[in-house]
Amino acid sequence: MNAADDKTIVREYFNSTGFDRWKRIYGDGEVNKVQLDIRNGHQQTVDTVLGWLKADNNLPELSICDAGCGVGSLSIPLAVDGAKVYAADISEKMVEEGKDRAKQTLENAENPTFAVQDLESLSGSYHTVICLDVLIHYPQEKADEMISHLCSLAQSRIILSFAPKTCALSILKKIGSFFPGPSKATRAYLHREADVVKILESNGFSLQRKAMTKTRFYFSRLLEATRN
Repeated sequence: MNAADDKTIVREYFNSTGFDRWKRIYGDGEVNKVQLDIRNGHQQTVDTVLGWLKADNNLPELSICDAGCGVGSLSIPLAVDGAKVYAADISEKMVEEGKDRAKQTLENAENPTFAVQDLESLSGSYHTVICLDVLIHYPQEKADEMISHLCSLAQSRIILSFAPKTCALSILKKIGSFFPGPSKATRAYLHREADVVKILESNGFSLQRKAMTKTRFYFSRLLEATRN
């Protein structure tokens, strides 16, 4: 399967059955146990990023690109705390849901700025570029290209999350337990941390902080790197 097909699959999935499923997961309504576990895991990742950024005490001074923003789980609280946020996602339905949630939370309809864009078409320059739970949908070669492009948009910092490739998770994936049953999404690609760090370094960034979110069905390595 080539990269174009991967992108098409992701776009179509999150504009159809995947949208309803992940809208519930990223919401606060009733879901099954697996979806609740993934909701909690994703929220832990979001909370870690928010904690990192708030600890620096300069959010109102920052421009942030949330690449693959989904329904705005990160973009909206960043805007609440004063950051100028550009939020983009490949899924039109996800973006519309994000806009609706932002209107319910924020008085300023201009921030975050939401847009329907795939990652490669993003442009501009931002203090910080963040990409959470997107790379899992793409193989390593495509992920390398995506990370390099995101690095080109980041003035100072990039924050990424990905499903780490370990022996244990590789086995889970092979036996179909990574996203089981009705909670299964698109193909789940695992990435070696060393490979991700290498591509960051090749683009002039150095690792600063990292964290790991691990629940029963959600596994996410989070990396923060700053420009040298």
